[in-house]
Amino acid sequence: MIGFHVRTRSYTELVRKRAKEATFRNLSHAAATIRVTARRSLRRRKKPSAPGHPPSSPTGRLRRSILYAVDRRRDYAVIGPARHLIGPAGQEHEHGAHVRREHFPKRPFMGPALEKIRPRLARLWAGSVQ
Repeated sequence: MIGFHVRTRSYTELVRKRAKEATFRNLSHAAATIRVTARRSLRRRKKPSAPGHPPSSPTGRLRRSILYAVDRRRDYAVIGPARHLIGPAGQEHEHGAHVRREHFPKRPFMGPALEKIRPRLARLWAGSVQ
């Protein structure tokens, strides 16, 4: 008769914890990269930009208003112009608007920033859980 003892260890919780930490770290990095890309697309000049191109920011307020926040518990990030700093101007530029009987064409800057870094996003998570 042959006898043996087996001991096993479960690293499930450790892996789950490290994956959660890596997700937060990578999500923060991705949000910061999108923010920097969007900020760099805005030029500080007095005349308006052409429709379809990122808006001009004569004072630089629009550029400074672009912030990001990452929620650890829900694993999501919000990136864009803070309404309490710039008002509805960021949304109006991104999607176009009618303000006081005047039409302002779309001058997107957040969507193109996301599209520009989209190919890099998958590489952020690759090999991040160790």
